[in-house]
Amino acid sequence: MGDFFKGLFGGQKPVASEAGTDDDFADFASAPSPSPIYNPPSDSSAAPTAATFPEHEALPTGAAKIPYTKWYRIWERTSPSDFYAEAVVIPFIMVLALLHVWGRRKNKRKAGVWIAAHAPSVEKEFASIGFDKRKGLSDYGEDFSRLLKEKSAQEYVTYATGRQNVAFVDFKVKLFKRYNPISLAAETALSFFFETIRQPKEVMEATMYAFDGKEKELVPVKSKAELDAKDSRFKGMPNSGYDACVWAVVHKEQMKGLRDERYDVSLTATKDHKNLPQWASVMSESAEVTETFLTKDLIEAVEKAGDAFEYLIVTDQPVDKPAKLNEATPRKRVILSLRLPSSMHASAYEPTMPIFEYFLRMPDTLVATAHFRGEVTRKIRATREEETRKLRKADEGEKAEERRLEAEKKKKEMRDTRLKGLSADEQRKFLEREREKGQKKQEKKMSRKA
Repeated sequence: MGDFFKGLFGGQKPVASEAGTDDDFADFASAPSPSPIYNPPSDSSAAPTAATFPEHEALPTGAAKIPYTKWYRIWERTSPSDFYAEAVVIPFIMVLALLHVWGRRKNKRKAGVWIAAHAPSVEKEFASIGFDKRKGLSDYGEDFSRLLKEKSAQEYVTYATGRQNVAFVDFKVKLFKRYNPISLAAETALSFFFETIRQPKEVMEATMYAFDGKEKELVPVKSKAELDAKDSRFKGMPNSGYDACVWAVVHKEQMKGLRDERYDVSLTATKDHKNLPQWASVMSESAEVTETFLTKDLIEAVEKAGDAFEYLIVTDQPVDKPAKLNEATPRKRVILSLRLPSSMHASAYEPTMPIFEYFLRMPDTLVATAHFRGEVTRKIRATREEETRKLRKADEGEKAEERRLEAEKKKKEMRDTRLKGLSADEQRKFLEREREKGQKKQEKKMSRKA
């Protein structure tokens, strides 16, 4: 009865018997509650701390803070061996970050050296260079790198327009992935084992688009007054058109890759020329085209460029093999590809400057001389007509297949509609007749094969 009243009025509850404790947890049950370690202060007059209150009651006002245990003292419960992984990973990440920053800056600086060496030659031939309209080189001071636009960390592009016989020209400077050395090393290693993977290289590729007598269509106008002025301006100009053809001077190391990658070059025949170096060859649709385009100045420029020269292509066909008729529309272009030297000085580009300047003036040569005899023109046209005929035949086959599928779809819809309107017995007879017809057709096919 006394225990009942004690429990009712908040008295101490009876402690459970230790005999009922599970034997598996006997060690934990008998273990004493942990208590913080306390080092008494040297000053005897110090205020009481938690050690003074063994029952863990609240500290009185003004008491000192609870002392730190070993859990809070990291230097006591850890050792350098616990951070071996971080000691390896963190420096590795820092090295990659530094290489990334260094690689991007190196690529940007190298592209700036290229534009600084070639911008004066481009400005001599074109009224506008760079993406800022109506700006000359004097507006950029000595910082020609602003003429370039960073397309990616390894590719820089620029643009030039404003020249007779040329609509515009695009320049692309492709560099190593210095900002990603792991990817660069992997591509280099794989290129030795797989022919489909090209070895990384630093190149400049320029693509010049010819007017080909379409100045009125390609030159933009903003008002009717400009349109009238354009008509009067182009009325007295000589015709900028020339005969279509595919012709190229190629370094022999690039020949196989070009045939595999470019559809237009695959239409040509490869022949060595007595006036070219042994490491260069001509790819042409006709010998007359070669004799017309392979001038003395071009031969000297190719010889001086040496191994830095990759190819010079005159073409009107697309790079990728057309799959449809609208993709086979001719577009006349001149393409130059040059390797970049490893040096970071503008003087390293002197061997390739003659071929670069010849490329800028080549549209004038094409307009003046690329008018071949009727026999040569017919042969070149026949090649294109044959390719067009194949595309037209494939296109007609696709359309016929579409018409057949559409007819079958309509026939099936009519059958289903008719079948729904029949009774169960009539549907059964209809399906039996269909099955019999199908069996007869199959027997006829078997007999024909036999």
